[in-house]
Amino acid sequence: MTHYDALIVGAGIIGAACAYRLAERGLRVGVLEMAPAPAMGSTGKSAAGVRVQFTEATNILLSWYSIQEYRAMPEAAYRPIGYLFLVPDSQWEQHLAGVELQRSLGVPVEVRDLEAAQEWFSFSPIAAGLEAIRGATYGPADGIVDPHGICLAYLRRAREMGALVHTETEFCLAQPTKTGWKVQTPKGWLEARVVINAAGAWAGEVGRRAGLSIPVKPARRMVFCTAPIPQPSWHPLTIDLSSGFWFRPEHDRLIFGRSNPADLGFHEGMDWGWLEPTLEVGLARFPWLEGCNLDQKASWWGYYEVTPDHNPILGWMPGVEGWVNACGFSGHGVQQAAMVGRLMAEEVVDGRACSLNIDALRYERFLEDAKTREKNIV
Repeated sequence: MTHYDALIVGAGIIGAACAYRLAERGLRVGVLEMAPAPAMGSTGKSAAGVRVQFTEATNILLSWYSIQEYRAMPEAAYRPIGYLFLVPDSQWEQHLAGVELQRSLGVPVEVRDLEAAQEWFSFSPIAAGLEAIRGATYGPADGIVDPHGICLAYLRRAREMGALVHTETEFCLAQPTKTGWKVQTPKGWLEARVVINAAGAWAGEVGRRAGLSIPVKPARRMVFCTAPIPQPSWHPLTIDLSSGFWFRPEHDRLIFGRSNPADLGFHEGMDWGWLEPTLEVGLARFPWLEGCNLDQKASWWGYYEVTPDHNPILGWMPGVEGWVNACGFSGHGVQQAAMVGRLMAEEVVDGRACSLNIDALRYERFLEDAKTREKNIV
C-alpha cells in the first residue's frame, strides 16, 4: 500500500498549489484526480478574473498576495486590465466601506464618478434601464490570468520534487486510522498521514465519503461568448452590481454572464434558458450589446463550489485527526490559490497557518453560527 505524508483530493488550481508548496516543504505528496487530466473542472472553465475588491479582510489579502505571485509567474500570463464595479445608489455606502477596508490593507482601489467610469469605453456603456448608478470603483491590480497554465506549472514543480499525480483515480472512500487515513480508489488503497480536501464542487461529496459533513455545494454558472467584434477594445472586467451582470474582453470577443442563484446541484450542460434573463438586464444597462452576435459553440459552463456564507473553508477539520479543508471558494479559487497553497503547507507542516490569520475561514465558524459573509459575489 502506497503511503503519503499528504494526499490531496483534486488536481485543480487549489490542489495543485497545495501539492507544490507541500512538496517544497519536503513532504511525500500524492494527488488524486478523477478526470483524465488536471484543470478539467472549475479551474479550466473559470472566467479567469483576479481581484482584491472584496468586503472581508481575509479574502482581500488572499487575493492580493496571490496576485503578487502571479505577477512574477510567466505561466500565469497576468494582465492587469482591472475590475470596474458599477455601484447603484442603494449599495453605495456599503460599497465604500469595503473600499475603505481594502485601502487600509494596502491594496490599490480607486473611486470614480459615473463620467470617469465611462471614459474606459469607446461607446456609452451605461443606460438608465435599471437602478441608477451612483458611481464606480476600479482596481488597477485586478485583471485576468491563465488558470490552466498556473495549475499545470504548480503540478510540474510538485512532480519535480517527487509528488505523484494520479489521474482517472476517484476518491471512493476514506477511513480514519491510528496514523491518518486509509483511502480507497478504483486502483487500490492508499495511506496518508493527512488528507487535503481540494475537490472543488465535489468537496461536500468527498467529505461524505469520509463520514464528514462539509457544507460545500455545486452551483452551475454560464459563460456566454459573442462572435468576433469588428472593433474590439480592451477595457476592465465590468460588473453591474444592481443586476450581477458582468462582461469582459476575450481577444476579439466579449464574454459575459450572470449568476443564477437557483441553479444548484450537479446539472451538466449549457442552460440556454438562462440566456434571456441574463440579456434582459444586460441590455437594460448596456444597450450596445444588441449589436453583438452570440457564438453558442464558444460559450461554456462550469461549477462554482459554494458555501452558506460564500467564503472558503480552510484548515484543520475540528475534532478529526489528519483532515484539512481547502474548498468552498464560491468562484474565487483561481484568484486565491497561490496564497492558499502556502497557507495549507504551513497548516500541515507547522501545525497552523502563520503567514495570514485564517481563523475567520475555519470550519468552526459554522459551529459558532458566525455572521461573517462575503458581499462582493459575482
